[in-house]
Amino acid sequence: MTRIAVLGGAGFLGSHLCDAFVRRGDEVIALDNFSTGSIQNLEHLFEEKNFSLVDADICSPIQIAGKIDFVMNFASPASPKKYTQMSIETLRAGSVGTENAIQLALEKNSRLIMASTSEVYGDPLITPQSETYFGNVNPLGVRSCYDEAKRFSEALLMAYKRKTGLNLGIARIFNTYGPRLGPDDGRVVSTMICQAIKNQNLTVHGNGTQTRSFCYVDDLIHGIMALTESIEEGPINLGNDIEISVLDLAYLIIEISRSLSKISFVTGMEDDPRQRRPDLSLARTKLGWTPEISVEYGISRTIEWFRNQCL
Repeated sequence: MTRIAVLGGAGFLGSHLCDAFVRRGDEVIALDNFSTGSIQNLEHLFEEKNFSLVDADICSPIQIAGKIDFVMNFASPASPKKYTQMSIETLRAGSVGTENAIQLALEKNSRLIMASTSEVYGDPLITPQSETYFGNVNPLGVRSCYDEAKRFSEALLMAYKRKTGLNLGIARIFNTYGPRLGPDDGRVVSTMICQAIKNQNLTVHGNGTQTRSFCYVDDLIHGIMALTESIEEGPINLGNDIEISVLDLAYLIIEISRSLSKISFVTGMEDDPRQRRPDLSLARTKLGWTPEISVEYGISRTIEWFRNQCL
C-alpha cells in the first residue's frame, strides 16, 4: 500500500487531497496544527482504517514511523486575510517548514510535492504567466510574506535538488475554489458567495476590472495527483486559463444564487494583482492534464455547499 503524508491535511486543498488518496486506496497520514485548517474538513475520514490524523507543526521536526512514498507539503496560510494576520508564521512555514518537509522526504526516500502559488508572479507584467516568467513582486508589501515564503520554498527545493538529488515536484497553484473554503477567510469567491446568500452587497475592490482565473477544486486535485505520479520536477502551473473579471464574477454569483444583493465598490487592496492567468502548456504536455469544470458549474456547486455554512 502506498503511504502518503499530507502536511496541512486539514486545510482546504489538503483535505481534498486526503479524500482523493484515501478513495484510491492509499494510506494517508495527515498532519496539521489547525492554525488555519479545520478538523471538520476531515471528520468524515475518521472511520477509514487507512487514514490517520496527527496534530503537528511542520516548523518542528517531522517524525513519522515507517516508509513514506510521497510527502505533500500543503501546510501554510493561503488566503490574504489569514497570511497578513499571520505574516511571521507564514514566512516560517515557507522556510523552516519547507526544510523540515525536505528532511522528511530525504529520510524516507520519498517524492516531495510542494504547493507553490501563482503569487510568485506578483502583479504580472505579462499574460498569460508561464513558468519561465520571473514575476513582478513587491518584497516589502503586505502580501510579501506569502509571495516571498513560496519563492523561498522553491529556491530551497531546487538547492536541495542540485545537492542531494531530492525527488521533487513543484505546483504553482492558481486561484482555486470549492467546498471547504473558509467562509471568513477573505478570498473573493467565499466572501462574495456568503454575501450573496445573506442578500448583502457584494464587495468589489477597486473598479472590478482586475481579472482572475478560477479553478474548481476537483480539477486542481486531479492535476496535483498527475504531478505526484509523474517524474516532472516543475515548477508547473495548475489552474484554469479561462479569465474572468472580479466584477463579472460578482454578477455571476448573484445570478446563480438568485440573490437580491447589489454591488458595493470599495478601495482597492494594496498590491492586488491586476491580471492573473496561467499558461498551462506544460501541464497539458507533461502531465496530460487540463481543467474541465466550467466556472458556472463550479460556482453552483460551491454555493450549494456554502448555504449550510453562512446562514
